[in-house]
Formats: sequence, structure tokens, C-alpha cells
Amino acid sequence: MSILRTTALGLAMLAGPAFADGHATGDAAAGEAVFKKCKSCHAIVDADGEDIAKGGRSGPNLYGIYGSVAGTNEDFGKKYGKSLVAAGEAGLEWNEADFVAYVADPRGFLRTYNDDKKAKSKMSYKLKDEEDAKNVWAYLVSVGPEVAAD
Repeated sequence: MSILRTTALGLAMLAGPAFADGHATGDAAAGEAVFKKCKSCHAIVDADGEDIAKGGRSGPNLYGIYGSVAGTNEDFGKKYGKSLVAAGEAGLEWNEADFVAYVADPRGFLRTYNDDKKAKSKMSYKLKDEEDAKNVWAYLVSVGPEVAAD
């Protein structure tokens, strides 16, 4: 990684919620550390194909998750579970509150969101600590594309 890119990434992470224009309440630097738990399934790869965080490919790329419709990442395609796709079709766009609730209990979140007691999630890992989840969200927003203020 070039020195310029490393410096830019470091500054973006220090900016945390300020960089994210208020779209995150957590600590982006702490979220980067917690994201290591997520890397076995998820990577963060920017629009130019540059790795921000190398990781697995069994889960979707999390670059640009803020405001994206659940279950619609074209590169991940048909690997999404039916219940997550249904949530996206019902209007689920990722924001901090829904992300934090989803990662705490993916199946439970989808059952509630879809009002379907049989809903399932392919994501088996649970990040139950709310602060950790908020920090991961802040990290994802901080390394994603710039988002407009509400």
C-alpha cells in the first residue's frame, strides 16, 4: 500500500463519525479492530477493485453498505438468502440501527423485519455487543464512498 493511501486511510479512520457526516455514532478505529472478526467471510473492496480490508468471499463485499438496499450487491448475486432479498424488496436500506440489530441476531432481525417466523439468514455469526457493532458500522462508513449529509 502506498504511503499516500495509508496516510489517507489513517486520516479517514481518525475522522470517524465526523467523516461519515453523522451517519455513524461509533468509533471507526475501534471498528477496524472488531472487523477482524468479520474478515473470515467479508472483504471491503472499493469501486476501483482496491482492497481496503482483505477478507473472505462467502459474504458480500461491505464497501458502500450505507444506504444500499439489502440483498442487492450484484457481485454477490444469487448467494444471498431469500429472506435477506425479501427484506431488501420490502425496503430495507442499510443504516446504523438496522445494521446493529441485524448483526446481533441475523435470523431474528429478518423474522421481525419480514414478519415471517420462518425467515432464515445465511449469516451465522452474531456480533451481540452493541458498541462493537456500532464501531464496525462507523468503520464501514468511514472507508466507504463519501455519503451526503441528511
